[in-house]
Amino acid sequence: MNDGGQRRYGPLGEVLVIIPTYNEAENIKPVVARVRAAVPAAHVLVADDNSPDGTGKFADEIAAEDDHVHVLHRRGKEGLGAAYLAGFRWGIERGYGVLVEMDADGSHRPEELPRLLTALKGADLVLGSRWVPGGRIVNWPKSREFISRGGSLYSRVLLDVPIRDVTGGYRAFRRETLEGLGLHDVASAGYCFQVDLARRAVAAGFNVVEVPITFVEREAGDSKMSRDILVEALWRVTAWGLTARAEKAGRFLGRAAGRGKPRSGR
Repeated sequence: MNDGGQRRYGPLGEVLVIIPTYNEAENIKPVVARVRAAVPAAHVLVADDNSPDGTGKFADEIAAEDDHVHVLHRRGKEGLGAAYLAGFRWGIERGYGVLVEMDADGSHRPEELPRLLTALKGADLVLGSRWVPGGRIVNWPKSREFISRGGSLYSRVLLDVPIRDVTGGYRAFRRETLEGLGLHDVASAGYCFQVDLARRAVAAGFNVVEVPITFVEREAGDSKMSRDILVEALWRVTAWGLTARAEKAGRFLGRAAGRGKPRSGR
C-alpha cells in the first residue's frame, strides 16, 4: 500500500471509511461518490451482508473502476456490529491508521468527514454528535428524536460516560484505539454496538471528542431500526450499567472493610 504517501491524511495515516450495507442499492453509489469527493485520499470499504437487492454487485462495479474502493462480501445479515468488526479487522490487517464508521444511507454527510479527521489529530476517537451545540437533525419525526435523545441520556447516566451522543454511528478511530478496546469479546450486534465501543473507550482512558454534525434522514431505502434492536440496546445497556455499579460498590466495600480491620500489635 505504498504510493508515496498520497493516501495519507496529515499525520494520522491512511484512512479507511467502512460502510456496512444491507439493501442499500439506491444509496451506495452516491454515498461512495460523496466520500471520494470529500476526502479524495481516503479509501472506502463496503461491507455488504449479501443484500438481496444487489447492493454488493453495485459496490463491485464501483470498485472495478476505482482502486480506492473495496468490497467485503459477507455471508448474510448478521447485524451492524458484526459488519463493523469485520471491517475493522480488514482495515487493521492492511495497516490503515484511521478507521471511520459511516452509514450507507446518506444520513452521515460525507462532506463533514474532514472535520472529524481534523479533530482526530488531537484525540483517540472522534464522534460526530447530533446533541452537542451546533449539531442538529433534519427531517426526523419527534418520536424518533425522543427515542434517540432518550437512549443517549439513559446510556450516559447509567454508564457514567461523559458523551452527549452515545448512540451516534459517525465515528473516526485511530487504529491504536480500536486495538485497545478488546474487540474480541464484543457481542452487541445492533445499534447498542455504538454504546459498547463508547463505554470501552472511556473506561480505557482514551481521549474521546465530540464534534457537531447535521444528521439527515434517509431519502431512499428503508430504515434498519426495529423493535428487536431497541430491546437489545435497552437490556444490554442496563446490564452493563448494573454490573459496573455492582463492581464499584464491591470495591468500595472492600476498601471500607480493609480500613476497619484492627491493626496487629507490635
